[in-house]
Amino acid sequence: MDFYSNPISAPCRSCQLTASALGLELNINVLDLMNDEQHNPDFLAINPQHTVPTLVDGDFHLWESRAISAYLVNQYGEDDCLYPKEPKTRAIVDRALYFDMGTLYKRFGDYVYPSVCEGAAVNPDKLTALVEALGWLDGYLDGNDYIAGSDITIADHALVATVSTIVATGIDVTGLPNVCEWLSRCKENMPGYEVNEEGAKQFGDFAKEKLEIE
Repeated sequence: MDFYSNPISAPCRSCQLTASALGLELNINVLDLMNDEQHNPDFLAINPQHTVPTLVDGDFHLWESRAISAYLVNQYGEDDCLYPKEPKTRAIVDRALYFDMGTLYKRFGDYVYPSVCEGAAVNPDKLTALVEALGWLDGYLDGNDYIAGSDITIADHALVATVSTIVATGIDVTGLPNVCEWLSRCKENMPGYEVNEEGAKQFGDFAKEKLEIE
């Protein structure tokens, strides 16, 4: 399977965590987003939305990271542990995926991208909103090893890619004990976590300079 990606992208790394958990080998094609490689005609023929990550599995093309992770489990998983079929457990996983997409990752982007991509001044209200979302995550994890209970799911893959990037950007989460303990468990127990950690560091090193974070 071909996987079009960039290591600084948390959504790309979340899919790689899912693939590693399944023992799948992806043929990684890194697109240099800063040099606009996502608009190359060959890639536009695969994904006219010109976004990463994008997966090519035979004649099947798929983008949107959370859809990719779900597809990989549904298509190649030996069981449903990573994306449980039991309705209530799946609903918790789906809720966490939507929370990551629509709240946590969005608030992170609202905080960092205007400064990182456009040179805008840092907006402290956006940081406050991000910290609020991290607090909600801390509450969701209370009493649980992982987001949906005792097992790692694709929701953990998505959220840990986001949160590790937030931490690498210099945002302090030490006051969130459930998040800190969960991060440690993910680092210890997720196959391929070192790839995620390195990509998060790359983004963090780049962003901290723009955000003027020591």
